Amino acid sequence: MSELRPSDVVVIGAGVVGAACAHYAARAGLSVTVLDRGPVAGGTTGAGEGNLLVSDKRPGPELSLALLSLRLWAELAAEGHDFEYQAKGGLIVARTEAEAVAMTVAAEAQRACEVSAHTVDAKELHFYEPHLAPDLAGGTHYPQDAQVQPALAAAALLRSGVRLHTGVTVTGFRRGRGDRVLGVRTSHGDIAAGAVVNAAGTWSGAIAELAGVSLPILPRRGFVLVTEPLPPIVRHKVYAAAYTGDVASDDADLASSAVVEGTPSGTVLIGASRERVGFDPSFPVPVLRRLAAQAIELFPILAGVSVLRAYRGFRPYCPDHLPVVGPDPRAPGLLHACGHEGAGVGLAPATGLLITRALTGDASGPDPGVDPTPFAPTRFAEVSS
Repeated sequence: MSELRPSDVVVIGAGVVGAACAHYAARAGLSVTVLDRGPVAGGTTGAGEGNLLVSDKRPGPELSLALLSLRLWAELAAEGHDFEYQAKGGLIVARTEAEAVAMTVAAEAQRACEVSAHTVDAKELHFYEPHLAPDLAGGTHYPQDAQVQPALAAAALLRSGVRLHTGVTVTGFRRGRGDRVLGVRTSHGDIAAGAVVNAAGTWSGAIAELAGVSLPILPRRGFVLVTEPLPPIVRHKVYAAAYTGDVASDDADLASSAVVEGTPSGTVLIGASRERVGFDPSFPVPVLRRLAAQAIELFPILAGVSVLRAYRGFRPYCPDHLPVVGPDPRAPGLLHACGHEGAGVGLAPATGLLITRALTGDASGPDPGVDPTPFAPTRFAEVSS
């Protein structure tokens, strides 16, 4: 391992959010060291589908962050970064007339916020997805939705002049006058830094505790099924209307709704489940069967297809369903970039840009157009006080 040299910034976490923070900080001229106790994308990022979505977000702070991120992902892809960027669009489908009406109302509100959303009549669904079940009530097409391969995306963003050290565990923080954070203590020695970014995903709460501050980030387990390679049969990211409710739910119990999409390799990814069971690593077969059955209800053609494997991950869940992004005044010199739940890949570039503006104090560049206030790390303490 190379020497742990001082840096302007230490980023804790080599997932896609940490990688994006490092990428934009390095582009701003800062020296950056990224640390992770595991490999690149070894946590939540590596267990994701790589979704870049506006379709599942209602008007508000998260949607603003997602729209900025979509633009930044497209710019990164245009620069030649190889992470299988696909601007393939999303399609939400309704099983009932009531769901179709609710989707229409939601789309109207989103269109007022720069989201492209087109209502699709039940008779027209097969033009978008020829293999969809015939008994659906309608849908909404979101052409802005896209996808990347998340592990490739994290790796690509880390190729921007940053120093990367994997297999290094952060054990504490170096503190200075006024209890300011001046670096980190690790399993391989101390690193001095002008600032530290906590981008440790589901484990960000534990990192915050090392600095003496509290973040209410909890793991929310989810599973994905991967089919055998197939000819192209799913054109968009397709999901049932119930998915948006599952994402916004505070229920700790199991919730699942069909999410189906193809990949460049021909495999089809099937999700999505959510449950708060701590870091339980088990693979309950009934949950996997439920996901498969829900996918077949949407795409009957999948009934005879083999599933090659299943994987699971833990989303970093925040009680208000917003990420934590920005400086923490309770520990000067510490910034957080975490708590994105299942939207970390989609929101990563915008998060990295906001963190970099906070690091540099540079208001002279282009205004990202996103108010960072709703993502403040202290908002939970304000609620409880």
